[in-house]
Amino acid sequence: MDFIPQEREENSGIVQLLRLVMYVMGSLLLVSIIAALIVVGIYGLEALMDSDNSNYIGSMRIMLIATSIGIFMIPALFLAYTEKGSIKKFYGFDTPKVSWLAMVLLIIIVSMPFLEWTVAINQKMTFPGYLKWLGDWMRHKEDETAAITLLLLDMKGIMDLVINIVMIAIVPAVAEELMFRGAIQRSFTKIFNNPHVAIWCSAFIFSAIHIQFFGFLPRFLMGAAFGYIYFWSGSLWYAIFGHFLNNAYAVCVAWYMKKNNLPLSDAEGMHFAWYGYLISFALSILAFQYFKKQTTK
Repeated sequence: MDFIPQEREENSGIVQLLRLVMYVMGSLLLVSIIAALIVVGIYGLEALMDSDNSNYIGSMRIMLIATSIGIFMIPALFLAYTEKGSIKKFYGFDTPKVSWLAMVLLIIIVSMPFLEWTVAINQKMTFPGYLKWLGDWMRHKEDETAAITLLLLDMKGIMDLVINIVMIAIVPAVAEELMFRGAIQRSFTKIFNNPHVAIWCSAFIFSAIHIQFFGFLPRFLMGAAFGYIYFWSGSLWYAIFGHFLNNAYAVCVAWYMKKNNLPLSDAEGMHFAWYGYLISFALSILAFQYFKKQTTK
């Protein structure tokens, strides 16, 4: 008689999401305590009480990295382990193909002008008079986030660049893709039995949770793009790589501006004639179609 171990049966999508919420609460509490102890041990209690002060930029970095790991990375990994017993199988962490990574790079490059156009459109968002309070609140939150971002991107040496690449590009790319494409999109697919609905719903949550309303549209579209990359390839590596490229590009642009004494607050995106954005959109569609064709053979 053969005793072949049965593959563990997954729970329903709703159960997975409920588990995910519990894991987030527990993980965030634990990681926050550990990060706070590290901050106090290095910088003293004052840094913890005034963590948004530029004098304690190191404590800000520690807390931001801890937040990404606690909210996104650990819960998603724990869900995979408790559901499947294998993180590699759950999220498709097979060895990535270089040719597919190159296609993701191509998608990021050709889509940049179109995404810059969506940024400009989103920035012009206005509200009617009776919703002026909402618009003012959104703009206030946007300004707060922008001030912290400018503070973090004020890089004075190569070590600051390396730290920002880790903090802004590597950690969020891995942690957020594990959570939104890996865990949430996967659970939504089981709930709706429709991968397209799952992709766009998880992309909406991905953009909304950043609480940057005047950048909602481009982040929403990027989330959907990463979702389709994951869906077609069956591996989370390619979505992580695309996410990393997008964030690392922003860090490198900030580094270039700082080295050339250009104020970060005056940073603007690329500007093209209307047909440049149209060409970018068309090339993006073609690049996605080619990626789909190659990865779903």
